Amino acid sequence: MIHEVAAAPPFMKNGFVLGCPRTGEGIVIDPGDEVAQLIAAARAHDLRIVRILLTHAHLDHVTGVAVAKQAFGVPVYLHRDDEFLYEAAVQQGLMFGLRVDQPPPVDAFYTMTPDGARENAPNAEKEDLGFGDFAVDVLHTPGHCPGGVCLAIGPRDSATHELYVGDTLFAGSIGRTDLPGGDHEVLLASIRNVLFRFPDETVVHPGHGPSTTIGEEKRTNPFLR
Repeated sequence: MIHEVAAAPPFMKNGFVLGCPRTGEGIVIDPGDEVAQLIAAARAHDLRIVRILLTHAHLDHVTGVAVAKQAFGVPVYLHRDDEFLYEAAVQQGLMFGLRVDQPPPVDAFYTMTPDGARENAPNAEKEDLGFGDFAVDVLHTPGHCPGGVCLAIGPRDSATHELYVGDTLFAGSIGRTDLPGGDHEVLLASIRNVLFRFPDETVVHPGHGPSTTIGEEKRTNPFLR
């Protein structure tokens, strides 16, 4: 899998471009202030970006959505429970003394049951969120914010995944819960009951800082012992 990550001041938030080498399809995850680097990476790999997936709607994860959507002309996905944060992007910016333009409307909301599985109802969202030879499974992991999700991504013919976890889990830490909609106990439950079900060797790509593994966080993360 093509994997590109970029970060930029002031938040140094990780944004991602993922691509399928065989088909040239790709996705963008959480475009923020580093969006120009993500666009350049997609073009350097000659990827056809098919959608923009957001792990949540805090300011630093959405400031580049408008530019990315304009560049690629693709739909933006978010969990409905974070719509209030997304719509308040301008107000979030004021909290940090920043001028932020309102991002474009969300095109589609992830349709999920409480445990993260997609619903089987006839009108539920059954759209394939993957790209080329890679599948994307959306896991609802609230706590950092109500609509936080993690993306489990891997080959369609394999049970192996890599996790793109936004601000749910970091190397040696966890997401903050002192912002609107945050809940410390809910976050810990999301990590233990959803993410820690994955094998220890599963690679975790957080929204800030270096990558880690599920096993490493089980063994050493001081918030999860």
